Amino acid sequence: MINKLRTVLRKVIGFVQSTRGESIRYLIIGGCTTLVNFALFAVMTKILRVEVTLSNITSISVSILFAYITNKRFVFRNRCSKSINLVFEFIKFVGSRLITMAVEVGGVLLFVSILGQDSLVGKIETQILVITGNYLISKFIVFKKQPDAQI
Repeated sequence: MINKLRTVLRKVIGFVQSTRGESIRYLIIGGCTTLVNFALFAVMTKILRVEVTLSNITSISVSILFAYITNKRFVFRNRCSKSINLVFEFIKFVGSRLITMAVEVGGVLLFVSILGQDSLVGKIETQILVITGNYLISKFIVFKKQPDAQI
């Protein structure tokens, strides 16, 4: 099972690396990030019977770490020349994802607890807003291309 998962992961990474379009790479990685988020949320709520909000916060937190690594490396192909730049970039990324996490937690809470929808349906509905917002923030704020320094 682990070997099959590794093989699939290698194929996905190879495909993403060969894809030239940034938005296509983002959709692929975003799909993987959403899958990590959604799968962990489903396991926690449906199998482990963990409370919805705790499951949501946990699944989002894990997916934020996954998203930073994969977006930096595969989507925006961003390199930091100095360690301090890497630190600021990570802080911007996590900070922006915490904002969209609040939107997601609030959205799921609204759809599930207030409107009475199924937890998975509420989770899917909020993902549309969150994925769009995350792409725009990552492209124009976090991994923004810096002009070459002129001497």
